[in-house]
Parts: sequence; structure tokens; C-alpha cells
Amino acid sequence: MNLHRLDLVSLALFAQVVRSGSISRGAQQAHLALGAASRRMADLEAAVGAPLLERHSRGVVLTAAGEALLRHAQRILADVDQLGAELSDYAQGVSGVVRLAANTSAVTQFLPRALAAFLAAHPSIRIEMHEHDSTEVARALLDGRADLGALAEGTPAPGLQLRQWQRDRLVLVVPPGHALARRKRVALSDAAAHDFVSLAPNTSLAQRLQQAAVQAGVTLRLRMQVRSFDAMCQMVAAGLGVAVLPGGAAQPLAQAMGLRVLALEGEWTGRQLLLAARDFAALPRPARALAEHLLAGSAPRPQ
Repeated sequence: MNLHRLDLVSLALFAQVVRSGSISRGAQQAHLALGAASRRMADLEAAVGAPLLERHSRGVVLTAAGEALLRHAQRILADVDQLGAELSDYAQGVSGVVRLAANTSAVTQFLPRALAAFLAAHPSIRIEMHEHDSTEVARALLDGRADLGALAEGTPAPGLQLRQWQRDRLVLVVPPGHALARRKRVALSDAAAHDFVSLAPNTSLAQRLQQAAVQAGVTLRLRMQVRSFDAMCQMVAAGLGVAVLPGGAAQPLAQAMGLRVLALEGEWTGRQLLLAARDFAALPRPARALAEHLLAGSAPRPQ
């Protein structure tokens, strides 16, 4: 095994091949000829001294050695990306970069003002924020693509440290004139008689809604699934269904679109949002400062 033969181009190509599921698609994404990409994969396996990919007619599958290399390659590539960003920032007078991954609830309800206040107090720090579903936030932290994460409670997060951060409460959004529009509070069992607009099934909000439906003994009529709170409310405004959203995100959208916001009954409507990191104590100084700022601004539990 000669690890000194490993190079960043081949590691990046390997990661792209794994993500795309085939050497040809990985080569295309890396802007390499297929022959050149195949040679790089062969050289990589020779350097490691073990097969990394099982090649099939439908694509490639990782071997055990390939899974180990992928974990390390992702961290190496993320570190190189961060190194490049930080060196560029230092050249421009920036003292540090924080990579923040957050779910939609955190992005729409809690982060804008908190980040604005933090950056006003730390103008030499730059924040790179990416919005993901909670599961992908956890993956980004584990892969080294993010320093800090904001995700929903209940998200599988082995290997991560979690801190309680904010709480929100889910509400029901309905169009004006809807059969439920005159009510102030509604049970999920009553709302289940109507069509629903939801986020994608892998999001924490959609999963919580489905769990609540199972506990209530009802089946939700999911008419359509979209990718954002704004799109959910647009569909509701068009009369295509009702939607369950966090209250802090629902209120401004409902006001802008003339929708009704109803309280939902049940303890399931109260949600805890968490801050996550691989190791809070080992965070770089800028990321640690942001974590401390966000945790200092944690909101009390809604009544």
C-alpha cells in the first residue's frame, strides 16, 4: 500500500463516482474522459491495494475498502475546501469561516435575526449556510461538510453531540372559506377529512405528521408534496389542501396570502430544535463563538 500515491483529483473523482453510481457519470461530472477516469480508478485501487468498487452492468457498488476510503475522502476533500476558503478569506481580511447546515424550520424562523446579530458583532467572520432536511444536516456534520447544524429532535444522529436550542409549535393552515376556517383549534382527526399538502416524506416535519396520524388512528390524504413552506402555502391558497407548518413560519406566509392559521390540539405539535456538532469543545473558534451565541438566545418552551 502506497498512500503517497493518492491525489486529490482521484479522491474527488472517486466520491463523484460513488454519488452518481457509475464511473461514466462520475467522469462526466468531473469533466474527464471515461478512459482517463477508469485509469484513475484503477490507479487508486492499486495504491490502496484492494478493490474499491464492484462493477456491475447497472453501475458500481462500494466494497468494504471502498466504504472506508469514502469516509476519509469526504473528510479530506471537505478540509481542503475549507482550507481554500479560509486562506482566501484571510487574504481579504476575514478571520474565520463557519459552515452551518440547518433545516427549513431553523432557517425560516430562528436563524435570520440570530445570524444578523452575530455578524454585526463579528464582522470579520463569514458564515456559509446551507439548507437541508434534518437527516442531511446530520450527514453533513458527520462527513465534515459542516461545523454546526440545526436539526429537529428525533433525527438519527449517532456520533454527534446535541444541545437543546429552540422550540416551535405546529399549526394548521387553511384557505379562507374552508370548512375549518371559522375554528380556532382543530384536532388532527378532524383535519384528516381533508386533502393535505406536505413536505417530502424524508423531512422531519412530514415524518412527525405521519406519526401523529398513526397515533390518532387516521390516514392522511396527501394530495401533493412540495419542497418549501412557501410552496405549501401557495398550494393551500390555491385550494388544493390544508397544511401543517411551524407557527413562526406560517404566520407571515398566511398573512401575505390571506390564509387562516388554526391551533392544533395535542402534545405532538410542540417540537424541539437542536444544535449539533461532532464535538462542541473541539470546534474552531469562529464556530464555537457562533454556537455560544445561538445557545445564549435559546427561546423558552411555548405554552
